[in-house]
Amino acid sequence: MDEPRDGSASRQPDWRREYKRPFAWQPSRSLLASIRAYQRASVRRGPFHWLAQRIAVFRHRFWSVVTGADIPLNSQLGGGLLLPHPNGIVIHPKATVGPNCMLFQQVTLGTRGGRGVPRLGCGVDVGAGARILGDVSIGDYAIIGANAVVLQDVAPGEIVAGIPAKPVGHRSKSFDPASVLEDETRDSGCELI
Repeated sequence: MDEPRDGSASRQPDWRREYKRPFAWQPSRSLLASIRAYQRASVRRGPFHWLAQRIAVFRHRFWSVVTGADIPLNSQLGGGLLLPHPNGIVIHPKATVGPNCMLFQQVTLGTRGGRGVPRLGCGVDVGAGARILGDVSIGDYAIIGANAVVLQDVAPGEIVAGIPAKPVGHRSKSFDPASVLEDETRDSGCELI
């Protein structure tokens, strides 16, 4: 059955984007896997849930050092998150990242003077070195340019760049989120299941 082309299908997390073959050297996906393992273990109750949590914490610390990323264990990360180059990524513990987002290196999602944290919609692409600060809402499928400093809300599908970030364009009307996800999955070498 074909997926609808109105973007509703891509609001669902595409877990293939986080897939990692066993023993493959993919630090960003290993870091995300350790976070997911901790979150699963923290809601389970059983005789050995504490051991699973400890192992996940150890894995998280190891992969945090390898990647140089500061992503807390209790982060609210939507499924299908891509971190092509995870070095220097900093995410505030209360920030929200929607499904199928992509964050490049040196991205910061943080507070600004203690006034709230960022919320990213689904399918948001954040360029290298971008800073999203304060109580900011980023709309679905928005694009944040490299080294942009976002201090205000961004509308869905809008492209922003600069310091402070200002609108420079909009995704085309013919933009099809489902096709972007298919292209990213094919380019990442993941097998379609």
